Amino acid sequence: MNPLRHIAIEGPIGAGKTSLARRLAERLGADLLLEQPEDNPFLARFYQDMARYALPAQLFFLFQRARQLEPLAQPDMFGRAMVADFLIDKDPLFARITLSGDELVLYQKIYDAIRPRAPAPDLVVYLQAQPGTLLERVRRRRAAYERGISDEYLVLLAESYARFFHYFSAAPLLIVNSENLNFVARDSDFELLVERMRGMRSRREFFSLG
Repeated sequence: MNPLRHIAIEGPIGAGKTSLARRLAERLGADLLLEQPEDNPFLARFYQDMARYALPAQLFFLFQRARQLEPLAQPDMFGRAMVADFLIDKDPLFARITLSGDELVLYQKIYDAIRPRAPAPDLVVYLQAQPGTLLERVRRRRAAYERGISDEYLVLLAESYARFFHYFSAAPLLIVNSENLNFVARDSDFELLVERMRGMRSRREFFSLG
């Protein structure tokens, strides 16, 4: 996995991307770059009233992610590898779900203006799961800002992710069905995934267990 200097883990809420990113970074001795949803002051209110708080919540995340990725625009060839639990290319996915026409136009203009011109990741790992599984995982971790998430929103989000990655071609992509995989509790599952990442031979592959 030495050529993989930048790995991005993606998937809808509850897919397990942050847990996998943490473990993968530890395994590879890589730097870890994580989303920070707990820092977004609009997020909890967004889940309670999406129409009112969608734009400020979305813009906060956009500014946060852009700032985090700025150093990658001038990569240090001798620097350490990095594992991130987000891909900024997917940021407009949420905007298209939650923003009205004028708000979406404004968001897109800001996105185009501030998006860092960083290189694409060497590999994107997209974690899939059924909406019911996602909801169960979200409820189990009991994050305060996620208490207002509805079943309908998770279904819409999972469908939007599937459409986004169906057309995604900016980087090599490993699509992982995480329904029967537990990368945290089962070492064997984690090792299987690492081996699958090492064994990729094409730009788009799929991995499932059971």
